[in-house]
Amino acid sequence: MCAWRRLHRSVRALRGCFTRGSLSCTAVTQRQPDRCGGLTFCQKLSTGGALRNDFLKELKAQMAAMKKKAADGLPSSSWMPFEINPNLPPETADIVIVGGGVMGWSIAYWLKQKEKFSKKMRVLVVERDPTYSQASTVLSAGGIRQQFSLLENIHLSLESADFMRSINEHLSVVNEDPVDLQFNQSGYLFLASEEVAHIMEQNYNTQRCAGAKVSLFSQQQVKEKFPWINTEGVALASYGLENEGWFDPWTLLNAFRRKAMSMGVIQCFGEVADFKHVKQVMMTKNGEQIDMKTIKSVKVQMLNSLEYQPVECALVVNAAGAFSGKLAEMVGIGLGPKDSLAGFSVPVEPRKRYVYVVHCPDGPGLDSPFLIDYSGVYFRREGLGGNYICGVSPEEAEEPDTSNLEVDHQFFEDKVWPKLANRVPAFEKLKVTSAWAGFYDYNTFDQNGIIGIHPLINNMYFATGFSGHGLQHSPAVGRAVAELILDGEFKTLDLSGLSFRRILTQEPMLEQNIV
Repeated sequence: MCAWRRLHRSVRALRGCFTRGSLSCTAVTQRQPDRCGGLTFCQKLSTGGALRNDFLKELKAQMAAMKKKAADGLPSSSWMPFEINPNLPPETADIVIVGGGVMGWSIAYWLKQKEKFSKKMRVLVVERDPTYSQASTVLSAGGIRQQFSLLENIHLSLESADFMRSINEHLSVVNEDPVDLQFNQSGYLFLASEEVAHIMEQNYNTQRCAGAKVSLFSQQQVKEKFPWINTEGVALASYGLENEGWFDPWTLLNAFRRKAMSMGVIQCFGEVADFKHVKQVMMTKNGEQIDMKTIKSVKVQMLNSLEYQPVECALVVNAAGAFSGKLAEMVGIGLGPKDSLAGFSVPVEPRKRYVYVVHCPDGPGLDSPFLIDYSGVYFRREGLGGNYICGVSPEEAEEPDTSNLEVDHQFFEDKVWPKLANRVPAFEKLKVTSAWAGFYDYNTFDQNGIIGIHPLINNMYFATGFSGHGLQHSPAVGRAVAELILDGEFKTLDLSGLSFRRILTQEPMLEQNIV
């Protein structure tokens, strides 16, 4: 307190000495040897700059001394007085997007891109992982394909591939380097056994009708085009001729983020801890009570801190990926009676998937596609130095623990390598050089995305549950969600089949080509 009083006296004493940014007139008295032998006065015009600089230096030094004294008094605390955390989110926002992965940033970009009026819509993106070291986006295999069985997924892939091919027309930023997505359009090659060949033919017809460029290969044609493949057991193959391959996931995420922030989107690293909402009770014709909720604010807890910031908002977008189901429970979704509307939870949970990097100097060359064997094992080329990434989804009964992202290397030895070497004999001799694990936002209902507003929360929109293909569909899904919010309906693609309605009516949209 003594230090503060001294500082206050200094300010009060100097308050009249200068006015910020103004001129001051200083009277200087000196004796002149004139004939009258008297005193004369010379007036000197000054900006007061030197005096102000000295004062500010003294003020800064006293503030530093006070901080040090406070810190010495609280040796176990990193708290400092007179500091405002610059990382706190704003107190108000029009739209809060929970999840700063590629899906969240795509939605943020399209919201600003489609903004029609004052260009002052405040969009806040909240991300819990500032390093992105555990983000599903950057831990994926980075593939994009049109070979789905559902029209919605095929159209999402076509639109997203078109966006990626012309990405600098959308996401370039003035005075920044152009986006190099490293889009390698080597195609996907699906292999089918005799038992499922008829399904591949059906999917092929659907894909061609939707505008996808794919081709069917017989066993002999596969061997002629890719002689390094062991075609034993292969009855039919489907090959993507364009708009399929792989790209760098981090580059796509960062391009969306960079562009969105240049358009005014606000980024905050924190974790959503709670929602404040109001409730309106309604009754159905059957006499069932329904609680309609409206979110009023989002509580953002700062990372590694006791600080938090309530953010008042008009609506919330749940793009929290694998953890979007848990986020929904904070508003009571799924916590009601099981036989009621409020009892339907968001069926999304984390599922861990391993990705292994192997080195094989004699492996497939530049013509190697993203190969999906009918056993479920996949691989693709990684660069030009004989490196490949590979993996397989485990059986339902063998799903690994999701409490961490540790890699099970025995899983490669038992489940991946034998099938991989059987399909590509060159892989009998390889070396695992690295590996990682990431989370799918796995939709346990039908392994497809959930897009749209929740029926009981009239200002919470969802973009989640894509079960492994969210990254490749993020450009098109982001635009679709922005259309729902700003236009009130889908404009470019009709994705109404991916809404919550199918969950409430228990009508799954099952995709036959899940990898």
